[in-house]
Amino acid sequence: MTIDLRSDTVTKPTEGMLRAIMNAETGDDVYKEDPTVNELERRVADFFGMHTALFFPTGSMANQAAIKLHTQPGEQLICDKWAHVYNYEGGGVSFNSGVSCKLVDGTRGMITAKQVDESINPPDFYHSPLTTLVCLENTTNKGGGACYDFAEIEKIKAVCDANGLGLHLDGARLMNALVAKNEDAKDYGKIFDTISLCFSKGLGTPLGTVLAGREEVMENAIRIRKVLGGGMRQIGFMAAAGLYALDHHVDRLAEDHKKAKELAETLKNCSYVSKVEPTETNIVIFYLSEEISEETFMDEMEAKNIRLSNMGQGKLRMVTHLDYTDTMHDIVCAELLGYA
Repeated sequence: MTIDLRSDTVTKPTEGMLRAIMNAETGDDVYKEDPTVNELERRVADFFGMHTALFFPTGSMANQAAIKLHTQPGEQLICDKWAHVYNYEGGGVSFNSGVSCKLVDGTRGMITAKQVDESINPPDFYHSPLTTLVCLENTTNKGGGACYDFAEIEKIKAVCDANGLGLHLDGARLMNALVAKNEDAKDYGKIFDTISLCFSKGLGTPLGTVLAGREEVMENAIRIRKVLGGGMRQIGFMAAAGLYALDHHVDRLAEDHKKAKELAETLKNCSYVSKVEPTETNIVIFYLSEEISEETFMDEMEAKNIRLSNMGQGKLRMVTHLDYTDTMHDIVCAELLGYA
């Protein structure tokens, strides 16, 4: 038995999800004739209280489309130095949109309104890129599943409004934040111009992200999706998986959070671990003592059929998910405590 904690993207569809996929009613989505896709888009738009939504095959494509919708070549967006749009989307910000990133030294992937305000280039100083967009990430991936304080997001929105900036949320794991903090998705819909919600992470689908947004921003979203190669046909099979996830896989995210916190507490009791980041949702980030080789540790865990991620800069990561069972959890905790 392999216990894969590298990411929450490694899950397989449950039996119920597979039945939903097999029984999906489909059509040609390029013609907007796939009823299951249309229903998922309607559900997500309504979930956030936003005007419209569009299904994308991947989270990166949805984020890249949002950036392109908000910006023009030569402009600049503001994001944290650990932001997914900067670190893990293949340089798409510059390649797809011709936009640069003003990187902010935030805390665990989260930035403040004050930092945003200080990062805006003077609009009349034509030597610097024109700042037009702020990208936030909630929860933060490289920040260890950290959740923004919603009051800070409101302050950031005020800065954006005062300076005419768009505000995009990379909400790949937003559902984790909503469950962990008992927040209302419609509050996010009132703040952000666009929100990407990924279904292939904690929600457990094989693929799919929905980009929701204000009507005036999303007007050309389907054209941008086509330009990026995202025209899809009978994709209702995957949209059915997304609908199933909304109905069956949201509340259970609390189980992943509980296991992650227990893993964090276990690691704190291991003498070979120098630091464990605060654990709010389903991501555990920890660091080994200097005398312990990260490569050796990971190889030895792999030999015990336990897989985890090395994120660089000393960060090791474990991510809990719906395929990580109670039995697996007991095994991992015991192996971590027994490691010498």
